[in-house]
Amino acid sequence: MATFSSRLIAGLLLSLFALTTAVAQSSRNSEDEFGPVVRAYLGYLRNEQEVVDDRVSRREISPAYYRRNSNRIKALRQMALKLARSSNNDYLPELEAVVPSELGLLFEHPPKANTLQVGEVLRNTFRFLGTVHSGEPFLLFARLDPYEQAESAGKGSAATTTPNNKKTDPSPPAADPKSTTRTRRVVP
Repeated sequence: MATFSSRLIAGLLLSLFALTTAVAQSSRNSEDEFGPVVRAYLGYLRNEQEVVDDRVSRREISPAYYRRNSNRIKALRQMALKLARSSNNDYLPELEAVVPSELGLLFEHPPKANTLQVGEVLRNTFRFLGTVHSGEPFLLFARLDPYEQAESAGKGSAATTTPNNKKTDPSPPAADPKSTTRTRRVVP
């Protein structure tokens, strides 16, 4: 009887070890489908989560702050995986995730969250990628690189689309040539 129970316990432990190994291998394999850039970004997000976990364990941050940042990291991870899988490319843009009340962190004059359209370029700086629900809705943006900014400006979409589909020009108005002040000539 003792050998049967010890065999049963050994079998259960072996099964548990095999299951744990399979789960760990599965998570590693899920990242193996990506190139080094995407894997590095996913590693960066894991490290950020560890930092937030450590800070909450030392009571340096509030539980609400912890939840929001953990959810933000999850939203960034979801979008990174979606972008990497859809493009089959080892490239990710610089991603930003904000809740609607934080839009002022990205924009001097924040747009209304409910008017944003996927793919819309805002202020020739960010492309709206969509909303990810991770505990709360996060608005995800890709920061445009200089080439995308130039391409966007060349297409005339440097302006922001307003809810009534009118374009607003983000550049300051041109000075009236008659009202310009006299320029000083500097001699070296």
